[in-house]
Amino acid sequence: MKHLPKHLRPRWRYLAVGLESWTDADVGRRAFQRELWFATQNLVGDAGSAELDSSVLHFSFENGDGEAVIRVRRGEVERLRAVLATVTAVDGQPIGLSVRGVSGTVRACEEKYIRRPQVQIEERTVAFADTARSAVTRNDRVDVDLPAGRVGATALDIRDN
Repeated sequence: MKHLPKHLRPRWRYLAVGLESWTDADVGRRAFQRELWFATQNLVGDAGSAELDSSVLHFSFENGDGEAVIRVRRGEVERLRAVLATVTAVDGQPIGLSVRGVSGTVRACEEKYIRRPQVQIEERTVAFADTARSAVTRNDRVDVDLPAGRVGATALDIRDN
């Protein structure tokens, strides 16, 4: 079977997406891809999902931070951004997504938006809500353990003990 001529091949755009969750969250590529497909189907339906034809090409997630490169058809970037805005959890783990940028090639996408400095993780005791509590800090973000669950805070919300 012959390849299609260049002018008939599908054109793609690549989105660099930042992922953020709790430090002990375990998010895998398959689970993220499945959640992306479900969100796409729920928001734009089966026909819209086929038009987007989105797939996760690159995925890494460790210590609550990660990134992904998602491929989508040219002209469908805005609809994929809307789909990404609806994804709030993967496998029951809350997750935050942010689109860092869009590119025409995978290489340019990774070079411009994926390479970033390492996050320094530190466990310490902080004063939050007038009580000493254990917390995990990641640069300027703080995850404070409360009896009812975790809460996200910033360095301005806490005091060191």
